[in-house]
Amino acid sequence: MATAGKNLSDYNKQLLPDATDMRIGIVVSEWNADITENLFKGALEALLDCGVQADNIHRLNVPGSFELIYGSRKLQETTFKVSGHRQKRHVDAVIAIGNVIRGETAHFDFVCQGVTQGIKDLNLNQFNIPVIFCVLTDDTHDQSVARSGGEHGNKGSEAAIAAIKMVGVKNL
Repeated sequence: MATAGKNLSDYNKQLLPDATDMRIGIVVSEWNADITENLFKGALEALLDCGVQADNIHRLNVPGSFELIYGSRKLQETTFKVSGHRQKRHVDAVIAIGNVIRGETAHFDFVCQGVTQGIKDLNLNQFNIPVIFCVLTDDTHDQSVARSGGEHGNKGSEAAIAAIKMVGVKNL
């Protein structure tokens, strides 16, 4: 395993764009809430640590990982319904947080493929608001625990850093 014994969540704030005025939406799946709440906490802590203002972080809960697509799209759409232009934006990026653990049926494969494809499609749509994929797709609960604040770090904090970087790319 490539991540064996490694914590991949370290980052250097000096190498990141200024996040002071960034507005970040976080869509959180309620399914496997013990995992998704830890991912959310990791994302929130990293965003705040990097200078994003607490009032500029917007959370939206959805029932499961498949619904992350719709929730993320709603945050993208709200940005344009509220403002109609960039100066009064609602969010600059969206982080989609979920967790799917392999079971005994093909449901895992369908959900994982659908969510991956859906979030990819949102990154190609007309809104020009990046959606960061933070969906753990593990074989076991223990693997998810290890990646949501355990021995392999917190993928939520990694997603937050990716969001900050992508807003920087978007603003080039």
